[in-house]
Amino acid sequence: MQERLRRLPSVSELLKQAGDLIAQAGYDLAKQALQEALTQARTDILDGAETPDADSLIRAAHDRLRALVDYPHSLINATGVVIHTNLGRAPLSRAAQQAMQAVAAGYSALEFDMHSGQRGRRGQEAERLLCMLTGAEDALIVNNCAAATVLMLAAIAAGRGVVISRGQLVEIGGGFRIPEIMAQSGAQLIEVGTTNRTRVADYAQALRAHAARPGGVAAILRVHPSNFRLRGFTQEVGIAELVQLAREHAETTGEPLPVLDDIGSGALVDTARFGLRREPMPQESIRAGAAVVAFSGDKLLGGPQAGLLIGQRAWIARCRSHPLARAFRADKFTLAGLTATLLHYARGEAEREVPVLRMLAMSKDDISRRARQVMDRLAAWADARGLRLALRDGHGAVGGGTLPDESLPTTLIAISSATRSPHHLLAALRQQGVIARIDDDHVVLDLRTVLDDDALVSAVQNSDG
Repeated sequence: MQERLRRLPSVSELLKQAGDLIAQAGYDLAKQALQEALTQARTDILDGAETPDADSLIRAAHDRLRALVDYPHSLINATGVVIHTNLGRAPLSRAAQQAMQAVAAGYSALEFDMHSGQRGRRGQEAERLLCMLTGAEDALIVNNCAAATVLMLAAIAAGRGVVISRGQLVEIGGGFRIPEIMAQSGAQLIEVGTTNRTRVADYAQALRAHAARPGGVAAILRVHPSNFRLRGFTQEVGIAELVQLAREHAETTGEPLPVLDDIGSGALVDTARFGLRREPMPQESIRAGAAVVAFSGDKLLGGPQAGLLIGQRAWIARCRSHPLARAFRADKFTLAGLTATLLHYARGEAEREVPVLRMLAMSKDDISRRARQVMDRLAAWADARGLRLALRDGHGAVGGGTLPDESLPTTLIAISSATRSPHHLLAALRQQGVIARIDDDHVVLDLRTVLDDDALVSAVQNSDG
């Protein structure tokens, strides 16, 4: 092993042979890529590999630079997962893309009032649209839903108690855990009920028990579980019941008690229209009397990553004036894309123009028709490589932590080989930017989430299979 390590060339020696690499990337980047290739080679040798020659190391450095230059990759999502968190969640409408490109190309009225010529409020156009679409009195846009939840709690309940059902103390991807988020905001956690059953009486008892304690209770919080579902012997309290309880408590104490509703994804259209279970809708929470509702802009709404706060004017004003609001504020690209996305809803064209909704609405018959056409176009490519293509029934998913127990019926293009493993085929497609999945030892392509069939065919045909 030591002998194999000693045979590795030095960076200086490799640089003398890497003229093309230096011409492509410049001296400093080329040197860094070669150092990384050498580090990887040492690791491989310690695992039992042979010593690579100089040409292999330079090619490895080329690959590393190519990955850097090509990032962020524009990928073809053939997994059938509509809101794929690892692939950037919601693809944007053409109008949203154009709006973001427009503000990138020059200056924009980010904080400028075109009517008065004075300084304006950031995001006011998108906030106005949110109010119009949901019936909220006011709105505030931050950079993601986790930030929205932290800001809501910090502005309204720091140093005071927040009542929440034990069944809603969830962890939602990436370590976002409600108890820890509440602690970071400065709010004090008051758990009620049990994991599977919480009643109105549990909330009422907690309000009475903590009313006389220092700080008292600042709010009731409801959190949508998003990425899991409890079944069987369960009970939860609806938002309207919580609002009624809060009003009764406020009449007794003389102090307002807001109900805060973190609904996670948040859909502006009824997902039951697509044959799915209904996801919480922010306009319904507003009608029920929630003081503040938090939800995402980049999931079922179909826009760029954003955290949306809507609700009663006084409570949103407290969020807007909190110091964290500036730390969490959205940038000009997010606001431009979000405004364009919300305009689709305002014009009644969202199901046609917003890609996420269009994918959810796509029928299995439409997918089958497209799949047959794509498979026919790939027949020669498959024959030349000894691959077999077949159509098969399957299921996709909504993704993004939404509707975890719902599936989307689809028709899959299954690719198999007698000589190569499905993982080899999957990797070959990935090299061409096609992200597929393995199902029952076959690589499968689900066209529900493919935006351009021609691009898919071209990419697959360019792969080595």
